[in-house]
Amino acid sequence: MSSSLQKPNETNSKASLLSVKNITAFYGKSQALFDVSLEVKVGEVVALMGRNGVGKSTTIKAICNLNPATSGEIVLISKNTAKLASHKVARLGIGLVPEGRRCFPNLTVYENLVVTAREDVNSKNSSNNTHWDLNKINTLFPRLTERYSQVASTLSGGEQQMLAIGRALLTNPKLLILDEATEGLAPIVRQEIWTAIRQLREAGQSILLVDKTLSELLPVCDHCFILEKGHTVWHGEPADLTDDISSRYLGVSAQ
Repeated sequence: MSSSLQKPNETNSKASLLSVKNITAFYGKSQALFDVSLEVKVGEVVALMGRNGVGKSTTIKAICNLNPATSGEIVLISKNTAKLASHKVARLGIGLVPEGRRCFPNLTVYENLVVTAREDVNSKNSSNNTHWDLNKINTLFPRLTERYSQVASTLSGGEQQMLAIGRALLTNPKLLILDEATEGLAPIVRQEIWTAIRQLREAGQSILLVDKTLSELLPVCDHCFILEKGHTVWHGEPADLTDDISSRYLGVSAQ
């Protein structure tokens, strides 16, 4: 890892970056979220966990105001986001890597990376000491350098995921949100993604992370929140996630 990636100071690491309190959300007349709460502090990696269909992606959409919450409160960097358009929420400092990657298929790797890149205009309030540019993305994902002139549609699934993460980091986000970042990838590529996530954690990047692979997820997390039927039903540190809780809400052992 590049020596320019440094941890934030201890004081900043305890500040609240994202606070979600008792939100509800609907798809049409169908209620998807009933009572969801979570928090991400500066420099933390937080896992959002649960079985399929319990509201994880809906929670992320509510945080980004892509499917706004109908009640409750979402505060990002001390700003209530309820009345903000989704693009203005993103500009507050969210870098979203959505489920399914969604790279621009007809643009090259280079074009995908730079099309949404922006300087860290709020560097004094940054959640970490890393300024993301193409050189740092190349260090994190060397394979992308070899693919600069290829259009995204010709990349493997793993390469597209690296590209989606790199594109999000080039917005210099305060909070990086990864929705199922390793789903459907070959084992060797999954390990490359997890290695990158560990490097981001060591650099102090705040991350909200959705994934089902507990053996990889729990070691990189500072805190976990579990959803069940649109409710937050448990939260705590990874060490507190017992087999009983894991089996009940996740259907797998925590060990």
